Amino acid sequence: MRRPYWIPKHASPYDFPPLEHALTYPDGLLAVGGDLSSSRIMVAYRRGIFPWYDERQPILWWSPSRRMVLFPEQLKVSRSLRKTIRHHTFIVTIDRAFQQVISNCAITPRHGQNGTWITQEILASYQQLHSYDFAHSIETWQDNQLVGGLYGVALGKVFYGESMFSHVTDASKVAFVYLVRQLQKWGFELIDCQVYTDHLASLGAIEIPRTQFCQLLDHLCDIRVDKREWHFDLTETELL
Repeated sequence: MRRPYWIPKHASPYDFPPLEHALTYPDGLLAVGGDLSSSRIMVAYRRGIFPWYDERQPILWWSPSRRMVLFPEQLKVSRSLRKTIRHHTFIVTIDRAFQQVISNCAITPRHGQNGTWITQEILASYQQLHSYDFAHSIETWQDNQLVGGLYGVALGKVFYGESMFSHVTDASKVAFVYLVRQLQKWGFELIDCQVYTDHLASLGAIEIPRTQFCQLLDHLCDIRVDKREWHFDLTETELL
């Protein structure tokens, strides 16, 4: 059986094989090794690749044959979620608590998962990306407590979602709605959700072929987005 490509520890950040080399089983495993430098991660995102592994494994790089994405205009907001948002159940912020968000994503138990893929290496790497203004977090607060949120990476007109957590019903969904509507206002055209989940599908995300996904990246990643610092400036009409 063909093995994934091995990336030497100190190889160039551009050292990835063509996506056609990704395995069909497990779907999308493309390469092993390398490092989690900011430059390598950003090159990977630009090419439709992302890191995903646990503490017992080397760094694994993936590009699934079908990619879960959300086109912002296709966001679905249920009646109950609209009600929650209208009642101002949560205060929602951007980049106020990046480290807390990614740490909570790492430790929050998930159905069907043992342990976490957000290793100490991942934590350090994405905190560095945040310091470079590539990685961003959305936080939901209730009674001055962080109760939900998500984080990801922005490149051109694409936002690459990484993980979300929720300690209170709808906390992460509200964060997601705020993010999508703000990105839409800024002119973003694609949100990468990586792999299928029922949760994401309920919010309007769909699967598209890898080839189509990469064609979108080729068009959208190099477009400069004219925006100021990351903060919310949504009216209620724009939000809902």
